[in-house]
Amino acid sequence: MVDRTKDQSAASATIEDAPTRQGLPNDADPSLTDALAVAKALDVDPNVGLSSAEAARRLERFGPNELAGAPPVPKWKKFLAQFKDPLVYLLLAATVISVIAWFIEKANAVPGAEGGEALPFDAIVIVLILIVNAVLGYIQEAKAEAAVEALAGMTAPTTSVLRDGKVVRINTTDVVPGDIIVLAEGDSVSADGRLITAASLRIAEASLTGESVPVSKKPDTLREAKALGDRTNMIFNGTSVTQGTGRAVVTGTGMATQVGKIAGMLSATEDEQTPLQKEMDYVSKILGIAVVIIAVVVLAALAFLEGFNDIHDVIDSLLLAVSLAVAAVPEGLAAILTVVLALGVQRMAAHNAIVKKLHSVETLGSASVICSDKTGTLTRNEMTVERIVTPSGEVHLTGTGYTPEGKMTAADGSPLSGDPSLKAEALATLAAGTIANDGDLREENGRWEVVGDPTEVSLIVAARKTGAMKGYGQFTRVAEVPFTSERKRMSVIAKDATEGGKLTVFAKGAPDVLLSYCSRIAVGGHVRPLTEGDRQTILATVERLSGEAYRTLGEAYRPLGTANLSEVDGVRANAAGQVADIAEQADAIETDLIWNGMVGIIDPPRTEVRDSVAEAHRAGIRAVMITGDHPLTAARIASDLGIIEKGGKALTGDQLDALGDDRAAFDKATSEVSVYARVAPEHKLKIVESLQRQGNIVAMTGDGVNDAPAVKTADIGVAMGITGTEVTKQSAKMILADDNFSTIVAAVREGRVIFDNIRKFLRYLLSSNVGEVFTVFFGVVLAGFLGITQPESTGVTVPLLATQLLWINLLTDAAPALAMGVDPQTEDVMNRRPRRITDRVIDASMWGDIIFIGIIMAAVTLIGMDMHLAGGLFTDRSVDALGHEAQMTEARTMGFTILVFAQLFNALASRSHLQSVFVGLFSNKWLWGAIGLSVALQLVVIYVPFLNTAFGTTPLSPLAWLECIGLAAFVLVASELRKCVLRAMAGR
Repeated sequence: MVDRTKDQSAASATIEDAPTRQGLPNDADPSLTDALAVAKALDVDPNVGLSSAEAARRLERFGPNELAGAPPVPKWKKFLAQFKDPLVYLLLAATVISVIAWFIEKANAVPGAEGGEALPFDAIVIVLILIVNAVLGYIQEAKAEAAVEALAGMTAPTTSVLRDGKVVRINTTDVVPGDIIVLAEGDSVSADGRLITAASLRIAEASLTGESVPVSKKPDTLREAKALGDRTNMIFNGTSVTQGTGRAVVTGTGMATQVGKIAGMLSATEDEQTPLQKEMDYVSKILGIAVVIIAVVVLAALAFLEGFNDIHDVIDSLLLAVSLAVAAVPEGLAAILTVVLALGVQRMAAHNAIVKKLHSVETLGSASVICSDKTGTLTRNEMTVERIVTPSGEVHLTGTGYTPEGKMTAADGSPLSGDPSLKAEALATLAAGTIANDGDLREENGRWEVVGDPTEVSLIVAARKTGAMKGYGQFTRVAEVPFTSERKRMSVIAKDATEGGKLTVFAKGAPDVLLSYCSRIAVGGHVRPLTEGDRQTILATVERLSGEAYRTLGEAYRPLGTANLSEVDGVRANAAGQVADIAEQADAIETDLIWNGMVGIIDPPRTEVRDSVAEAHRAGIRAVMITGDHPLTAARIASDLGIIEKGGKALTGDQLDALGDDRAAFDKATSEVSVYARVAPEHKLKIVESLQRQGNIVAMTGDGVNDAPAVKTADIGVAMGITGTEVTKQSAKMILADDNFSTIVAAVREGRVIFDNIRKFLRYLLSSNVGEVFTVFFGVVLAGFLGITQPESTGVTVPLLATQLLWINLLTDAAPALAMGVDPQTEDVMNRRPRRITDRVIDASMWGDIIFIGIIMAAVTLIGMDMHLAGGLFTDRSVDALGHEAQMTEARTMGFTILVFAQLFNALASRSHLQSVFVGLFSNKWLWGAIGLSVALQLVVIYVPFLNTAFGTTPLSPLAWLECIGLAAFVLVASELRKCVLRAMAGR
């Protein structure tokens, strides 16, 4: 037994060192050690794998199989980060200025005289509101991080391992040293390991070694130590399987892998800002520059016209500049954006669309083309063999789905009893397809579970229905030439125990492809040469079945007449009789085959997809089918689903190839054709690139490893959650948990709703803040006309205090804006053309809304103040016994309250650019709750005595309340009138 007390200290070694060996002696290099010896050293049986209990112990000892990330940021640092903002710095400067002004005022006060504030309330309120804003921002960001972490858990990669004698799928983080990894085409390699078996195994290692060509892997022991790229019997974390199958024993996990060593040398990268965040930074910057310019102009004008007589004038002027800055920028905008996106992504995940990155939501709403595979996405993925066609005739097979219950009947439905040759040929056809098969069918808790490709499993189901394998159970597989999308066929060499171990080749594949490798045909229990007439009959049957939406698979076989592969004609072997990788010798194996027959497999369309296709078309989104199936099958399914009209044609991969490098011709074809059949993965990539050249935002589905380039290139790469390979899932921006086309359309709809809601609260926030800026600016510029002055003093009299503006932003930037972010979808969300990705989030029409509402908001606020001041433009209220200061406090309270209520009315008006506020007025209960909360908090500020002092407010009379609500409601009235005019101009 080896010593297992070593830890992962070797992870700090250089890349050139031998691989880190968790649980292996330090001097043991797995690539130079026999695979079975490595497994023995790691105390694991390669045929059984680790036990669950032992795996748990090793996981606790070695830790999770993940790369070490940056240390978590402490909560106190995240909280302090909320203050890292230029606006906050301005407010802190205002606090310092306010405290200095208070000290000066106290120092100049006459002893024994009343006057002045006991405490610097302005400074205290600014600090408190900054803290409240920071707390809200911290909470919102924490919720967004939790949402992203939850999504990361949903998209966590998995690995097939051998545990307790069974192949199971586990989270990659749970892989431990000694695990037996089971590799298949499309898998991502999750740890470093020593190969035990391999069949045509090729692994892409460019991410680790830079080698662009996939490396052929074999379990043979190396004779000398080699560089990483030449260790052909080793697998490495972070690479991917491009072909073949294999098994390996894990020798290193986490930071003890080769990629872990590289990761240890890299510094953490910063999260990239989303396009929305970048645009919001741009908008904030523009607003900030505008405010600075306005402040400089106002201060210069005041200095020129009135001059600064004392320190108080200077302080008041600086506070004015700060007030303008406070009014201009909505402090919580970035946090709200993140939370709204995170909430939307969570809603998508609940409906089986797992979006990996928040910013992908923005792209989803702009999708103009959805390119989808057929099988499983547009159809049910319940492949069922219904037809079996042999040289003697055709039989039908009853039963649907994967439950192995059904029987063979004649073509007319009558019992199959009068033609034993036809029955025997049908059984032989099903048997050949079952032996040349990588799928499996298991019964778990009364339910049949599919393992592998559904098309392959359908053959196993059919064979079990008919008992086809009763005469073939003596065959065991000894070698395989695997299926690839380029070959469109697979072959298995099996040993017959009843015939002295003699070998037979069983093959299946696309009938037109497999037929070209056949020279004989089995008819009525005899084998004869395959004639040209036979070929034409078979191909005509393929056309007929394809026209009936059947997927056809041909089956063939060839007895090799020997028990030794090295004796087969054309098979290469060394002097010792050892045969080289048989998967590389297809030319010798797949020749002179005997045609058995073919099966017709049906995969019915999903009933809900037709409605989803129609919805996509209404939304201006084009649905495109890209499949490897026969053109007639593809066209039939596409027409049934409404993707194309009845009688529409499919374009094949060969026809695309015939276009050559003529981009114009290729683009013309892709602009007109919506169904592609018999295409290879490289065609998918060309189709996506062509559609993008035409200005489309393309969503592309994929499941196989060869789909990954097209999925990654697409604007919205969509991986299949059930059938998709790990490589494809990592390349995609979205994963379909149910592999359903309707889920893509639903995700696009949700993306549009999220984007609409973002525009709603941006319209609301920016128009409200512009209203605050206009209130302060025009309140100072027009102070003489409006009576906003302090007769006993000189200098600037701001219409609203900085603390009041901060309070307004606190009310409006939080609850109402977040509530608008979850506004229900409008009826027309899928009845309009997709948004172009180049369109600005805040376009000219929205800026029109923002400026218009901002002006109205400022006007009603200043009018309300004017009505309570002496020397006003609209009224000239005499100064009562309380004096000018009390009158100014009352006027500010009026303006303060009008502005709050005007913004709450604006929240209702901003839900649409054109639609009346009364359409769906009460559909968003969260918004009404937020409005109610804001009203309650405003009442507290006005009627709680100590808050009167802090915010410079005074209780209002019932008549004043009527004036406040009436003036504030004019924002809603003006918005409705503007919408009526815009609707009339738009002809609605």
